[in-house]
Amino acid sequence: MLNFARGRRESRSNRPLSLGGMDYPDPKRKNNFVGKIILAAALTALCIIMLKQSPSFNPTSTFSRRESGVTHVLVTGGAGYIGSHAALRLLKDSYRVTIVDNLSRGNLGAVKVLQQLFPEPGRLQFIYADLGDPKSVNKIFAENAFDAVMHFAAVAYVGESTLDPLKYYHNITSNTLVVVEAMAKHRVRTLIYSSTCATYGEPEKMPITEETTQVPINPYGKAKKMAEDIILDFSKNSNMAVMILRYFNVIGSDPEGRLGEAPRPELREHGRISGACFDAARGIIPGLKVRGTDYKTADGTCIRDYIDVTDLVDAHVKALEHARPGKVGIYNVGTGKGSSVKEFVEACKKATGVNIKVDFLPRRPGDYAEVYSDPSKILRELNWTAQHTNLQESLQVAWRWQKSHRDGYGTPMVVSS
Repeated sequence: MLNFARGRRESRSNRPLSLGGMDYPDPKRKNNFVGKIILAAALTALCIIMLKQSPSFNPTSTFSRRESGVTHVLVTGGAGYIGSHAALRLLKDSYRVTIVDNLSRGNLGAVKVLQQLFPEPGRLQFIYADLGDPKSVNKIFAENAFDAVMHFAAVAYVGESTLDPLKYYHNITSNTLVVVEAMAKHRVRTLIYSSTCATYGEPEKMPITEETTQVPINPYGKAKKMAEDIILDFSKNSNMAVMILRYFNVIGSDPEGRLGEAPRPELREHGRISGACFDAARGIIPGLKVRGTDYKTADGTCIRDYIDVTDLVDAHVKALEHARPGKVGIYNVGTGKGSSVKEFVEACKKATGVNIKVDFLPRRPGDYAEVYSDPSKILRELNWTAQHTNLQESLQVAWRWQKSHRDGYGTPMVVSS
């Protein structure tokens, strides 16, 4: 190679020897060049190792390819109370499960329990992500071969929704739009949507059927109805299989004591009545606050249809089994009977064995007097009916988990029943 790069001012001692038009490079330069190659190779190898160890890098992941006879279900909000119970049931039934949760309301401890129960490769994976980030959601769909989506992820407190409505429209309505768009883009054609009886508002006639007019009276119910409308409008011009489950007040926990309900302490004020009862029974709060005693009901307190979480997830699995392309199913999931708040409190006292102090306060904004379901359609079409309809028994099961997990999904404690 001819060397025109150096001028004559270069000292002769530093110039390479030339013979017959060929340069003989300086040995020091050769050593530097080889060293740089070795360093680059080492850095490349290190990067590859780090990428392979990263959860997001696995080009041959079982979750990224379809397998005959295996249904891969994305469970959004799968670290939450209901979502984790649904994931447990799906795993028990040999489904492949991917949980996506941003842990704003869910518990990583619940995911760890599921991972310990189902450690086999290709059974369960957890992805930390926010459904409000379209890029993250599209990446998840691109890297995983989903057959169906069970969409649980949502903030879900009526009282909180009246105080911070925009959070609910973003978290429920907007996020559902992101999920449906990703499903359309990546051709995932089965959606089981976790909706609520709050979309009905306060109907004049009981029990509530699927034909009851939806007139929600709080932002939670309105946001859920908007999400339903998005799904239904999209389904009209697609071949999507859609099942919408409007369920009522959820109680109970896994009968084998593996999972339970552990809401954030700062959300206790907005939480379910069962959680408040247990907190009062454990002395975490001084007593139970019952809001509203002047409703047009037999004892003046609200009447609700309480559905055990085990029955609820069974309804979701049956909906998945019956989902068909191009078909839409809408079902109420409840027991078909209502219980008043006062009746619920008495059942909780018996279940816990604690004479819980009760304070009666004015109504909470956005609440309605009486809501219970007519579940005959889901029985007729999906052969589903609630099996756990005794309030006290469901509360006793949940209480056992509460007693043995005083720190929620922190360090479990062994407590005799």
